[in-house]
Amino acid sequence: MQPAGASESRREAVGALLDAAERLLIEQGYAAITTRALAEQAGVNHGLVHYYFGSMEEVMAQVLERFTARLIERQRAMYASDRPFLEKWRAAWSYQEEDLSSGYSKIWLELQALAWNRPELRARVQQVNEEWRRVLTDAFAPALREYGFEALSLEAAVALVMTMAQGYALERLSDIRHGHDALLSEIGAWMKSRADGGKGSRSRKERSK
Repeated sequence: MQPAGASESRREAVGALLDAAERLLIEQGYAAITTRALAEQAGVNHGLVHYYFGSMEEVMAQVLERFTARLIERQRAMYASDRPFLEKWRAAWSYQEEDLSSGYSKIWLELQALAWNRPELRARVQQVNEEWRRVLTDAFAPALREYGFEALSLEAAVALVMTMAQGYALERLSDIRHGHDALLSEIGAWMKSRADGGKGSRSRKERSK
């Protein structure tokens, strides 16, 4: 985050470095990024990396936080719309595809792995995780009441979806798709049956006959 009153030249250099780091994380991954490579990609003197950020880990943390802020704004706007929750659920998974294509999922998962052995980065990653949990908690609280879903608490439902989303992204990044379509299709069918008041709701065995 840039300090209040930062000069225009500083804002431009910091923005260029964050843009460059985002691109390099997506294209090459953290292990391949050096201070000089980052500065060259950004078109600035390499000494400015540590002058403005202090460390490469800080650069990466700010890349993740900035990217996350953009997506959370998108997600909250979608959940705040008047459409039925089933449509919002489907939109959220279409966003998952966008996030895979844009590189956000790769950055998010790579920085989580990086934070396992870097306590100074771990707290920043945990904060991003909490921001996503707040988005889902706010969205799912009325949805659980709407669908009369009492099998899980709100906290457990959010944890389940968070874990599902990250597992989905992890497998997709490894070109694994087995069962993904079936999972989303069956959850969607269940939601539709609840929205319809249970009319026509059938078990998976019955649907397969």
